[in-house]
This record gives sequence, structure tokens and C-alpha cells, in this order.
Amino acid sequence: MPEPSRPPLVLCAHGTRDPAGRATVREVVAAAAERLPGVVVLEAFVDVHGPTVDEVVGALPRADGDAVAGVVVPLLLAAGYHVHVDIARAVADRPDVRVTGALGPDDRLVDILVERLEAAGAVREAAVVLAPAGSSDARAQADSADMAARLGRRWGATVSLGYAAGPAPTVADAVAAARDASAGQQVAVASYLLAPGFFQARVEASGADVVTGPVAPHPHVVGIVLARYRAALEA
Repeated sequence: MPEPSRPPLVLCAHGTRDPAGRATVREVVAAAAERLPGVVVLEAFVDVHGPTVDEVVGALPRADGDAVAGVVVPLLLAAGYHVHVDIARAVADRPDVRVTGALGPDDRLVDILVERLEAAGAVREAAVVLAPAGSSDARAQADSADMAARLGRRWGATVSLGYAAGPAPTVADAVAAARDASAGQQVAVASYLLAPGFFQARVEASGADVVTGPVAPHPHVVGIVLARYRAALEA
């Protein structure tokens, strides 16, 4: 059944020049729209290309009283600069627009990572490296460390971190360290990226025995989006 009078959902991703990455974001937007009949679902970006989140939020009609004009859900796996600065700035003069947290940390993302590892041929004895995009923001790094710990508990072994960009260690260095410490065991990299693009290419060039694809457009990603949207309206 349609959800009448529900405010628009703005899905805000990073942005990429990679056509496959853009197509992946569009798949998530389309899947969210399909599961929210009657709700306008818009895409926005914080970098590389438009429409920018400032433009999309600025175009939302202002709501009266306590009504909600829109909900912004970051299509970002960790809450770093883009969430705390770019998106926050876009809604700074719009108290009628609500912003949710990033997609992670979330155990449903752990489900995706395990599924991707198993599908790629990782064995349970493998040394696993979780590979986020990377951020200089300590809050984003903490989110990534949280996800590595969650994945480690599910996988049954310590999961190390290696970043596609930004902080050390790089994913290639983390793979090399895991190989040195693993005594000949398989080394697997779990890509903790939303979509294909420049960072995924770095992850794939890390030298691991097994490398997974990005987490989107898995249905769990859409499920998290919907949960964030509905929770924002109930807050």
C-alpha cells in the first residue's frame, strides 16, 4: 500500500566518475523507491558530480509547523566529514529536514560482508582484511574499526583494517602484513565500499588471494535505508 503524505527521501552518496558506480547508486535509489510506494526518492551527492546535496535539499518545499519536508539518508558506510560537515551544512537552515546516521556500523552490513566472502571463495581459516575507503575523520575510523570487530566476531578470527586511501595502513600493506603473519594461509579482503570505482580498483590490486565486490546493491543496504528513513519520521 502507498504511504500517503510521506516526505521525500533524499539518498546522499559520495559521487564517482565510474559509470558502474553511478549505476549501482541508481539501483539502490530505484529499489528504495519500489519499496516506498508514494514516496519521492531523490539522489544527491557530496563530491565529484551533482546534483549536490545542497541543491536537492534547497529545492525541497518548506514544511509548515512541525511537519517534515524531507529525510536525508547518507549512502555512506561511515560517519565522517561528509556526514558531519557537508550534509550537516546542507540542512543547517532547514529544521524541517531530518538527517539520519550513516549506513554503518550495522550487523546487516556484516551479513553482506560474510556473504560476499563466502561467495568469493574465502575459507574460514583465511586472514581477513576489511577495506574501507578511508577517512582522516576519527569518527569514521572508529566506525570502520567497529565493523572490523563485528566481522571478526562473526568470522571467528581477528579482522584487520586496510584503507583504500587516507590513513595507514593501506589495504596493500595490510594484505602484506596478513600474509607474513598467516603462515601460508589464504588472505582475503572484504571490500567495505558502497559501489565500484577508483577505490574498489585499489582494493582489487591489493595482492590478496580473494577480494570481494562492494556491498551495494545488496537488498540489506536498501533495508537499512528504509529503516533509517522510518526511524527519522518516528523520532
